[in-house]
Amino acid sequence: MAKKTKNAGRSEQDLKTVSLLGNTETNYPSTYSPETLEKFPNKNPNSDAWTSFICTEFTSLCPKTGQPDFAKIFVNYIADKEMVESKSLKIYLFSFRNHGDFHEDCVQKICNDLVKLMKPKYIEVMGDFTPRGGIAIFPYASKSNGAKEFEELRRSRMANYAPGKYGMALDRLY
Repeated sequence: MAKKTKNAGRSEQDLKTVSLLGNTETNYPSTYSPETLEKFPNKNPNSDAWTSFICTEFTSLCPKTGQPDFAKIFVNYIADKEMVESKSLKIYLFSFRNHGDFHEDCVQKICNDLVKLMKPKYIEVMGDFTPRGGIAIFPYASKSNGAKEFEELRRSRMANYAPGKYGMALDRLY
């Protein structure tokens, strides 16, 4: 019988902070849970590359009425030394399902939590919320590590922001 070998691309040390990936049972939190987020080392911290996540089924609750709000959440970032693990991000975003907050607050909270977790060179989070009462809301939050080139990127993208500009055409998702 052949011996099963691990992928040589990552060491056990690299994966010590990743516990959700590979579990056969996933426990979804019933309340907002930033502690769910997990990270792993970026093998290329001296290179700048975009990573984008699109959550097409984000839900949260209106803090006043308790009615559900639905959105697509876009996360674009340039990693530094660490990256967010995608399954933990999925479970974290799911934790907003029973969280009562305004759209703008949810997007800012996601941005802040990801900055705290991985300290990226640059990150932006956008929400494309389904209209209620005839008003669509597209909150945008961003943060840089303060280095000149990434602060210039943040200022430029903030100044030029428009709904849908930094997201992806959704017909490319499926």
